[in-house]
Amino acid sequence: MKLLVTGGAGFLGARLARTLLARKTLAGKPIDTIVLADLVAPPADLAADARIEGRTGALLEQAAELGREGFDGVFHLASAVSAECELDFDLGLRSNLDTSRALLDALRAHTAAGGTPARVVFASSVAVFGSDAAVPLPDVVRDNTLPTPQSSYGIHKFIIEQLVADYTRKGHIDGRTARLMTVSVRPGRPNGAASSFLSGILREPLAGVASVCPVSADTQVALASPASTIDGLIAVFEASREDFGGRTALNLPALTVSVQDMLDALEAEGGKAARALVSFEPNPTVAAIVGGWPARFEQGRSLKLGLKPDADFRSVVRQYMQDNPQAIKAQ
Repeated sequence: MKLLVTGGAGFLGARLARTLLARKTLAGKPIDTIVLADLVAPPADLAADARIEGRTGALLEQAAELGREGFDGVFHLASAVSAECELDFDLGLRSNLDTSRALLDALRAHTAAGGTPARVVFASSVAVFGSDAAVPLPDVVRDNTLPTPQSSYGIHKFIIEQLVADYTRKGHIDGRTARLMTVSVRPGRPNGAASSFLSGILREPLAGVASVCPVSADTQVALASPASTIDGLIAVFEASREDFGGRTALNLPALTVSVQDMLDALEAEGGKAARALVSFEPNPTVAAIVGGWPARFEQGRSLKLGLKPDADFRSVVRQYMQDNPQAIKAQ
């Protein structure tokens, strides 16, 4: 089996690749090659594996060539993130819509030339939901809740969801979309996402570095650990069309917590000194974006695939500390 992971050098892409390499199989077939396409080269440990091939450069420029290669499966994770899209409208359109359309058309051309349609998992986001004047956001988002995105990023994701569904309807690909919750705790450096602080208020204090929270402590969010997110992406890939249930995007499981719950977990696992490193400085722009996202989700379709939300946020923090011992300051 030959796989493509766009955004493959990023945190989620690299973690997905490591998980797949450890599994050795996907959907019952052996994994021979994983192509990691990104703006930068794959991490050294992945590049050292004979099953990994790197493709470095803008995906928009690589799409046609990648399509000619032919893939059994594609995980499309590459994306400009929320705050970037708000700051630079053209960047968002180019990085998200133009790039995704180019990739889908390349896969369509491969199918038209006699190739087997690739199975494609598109990583969408809960940012497709928002509160519109005509369609207020319900207290609980259900599997049939109407998406009404209120940001450029959310609109891009929803448009791509529909493209994936239509290319699937036409037989160009075998596509399925998974809507990801905010992933926390992410290791490494902060990114340009409006939700970046939801990792930063844990990651930095655990490393002995001060962190600023731009929203109030009672703000509620829907989160998933990195491990649960990767499990969800793989389950969506491996699901039959019948089990996935049509072509409509599937919401991955969510753990609902408040920022205060997160800080309590930080103190429980990292100590009072770590908690003291978090301060509050309101940022109305970030608060408006994050506050417009849903915090509670019905788990119906995802439960049918055997997926469950993380048990509690304290276990999520513990997982991060176990996975990243080099990033933890001695308590």
